[in-house]
Amino acid sequence: LLLVHGDVDNNVNPVETMRFADALMKANKNFDMLLVPNMYHGEGRNLYLVRRRWDYFVEHLMGVAPPKNFKITMDESGEASD
Repeated sequence: LLLVHGDVDNNVNPVETMRFADALMKANKNFDMLLVPNMYHGEGRNLYLVRRRWDYFVEHLMGVAPPKNFKITMDESGEASD
């Protein structure tokens, strides 16, 4: 499980993610958490976050190491691409 939260999220206070993390810890569940600076609610075209999420899926769903220094770019439509 990867928890991601923006530190300036004005929809869901970051404390709620911390409470969820606390509950997971109390239940002895494994998880990873990423607190993203200057990010509001949602990804907001944060290419670092896109890459980290893709890397997480590659590692934990495919079972292989993600490529080193993989750079994500944005195409003309504003969508992330490799």
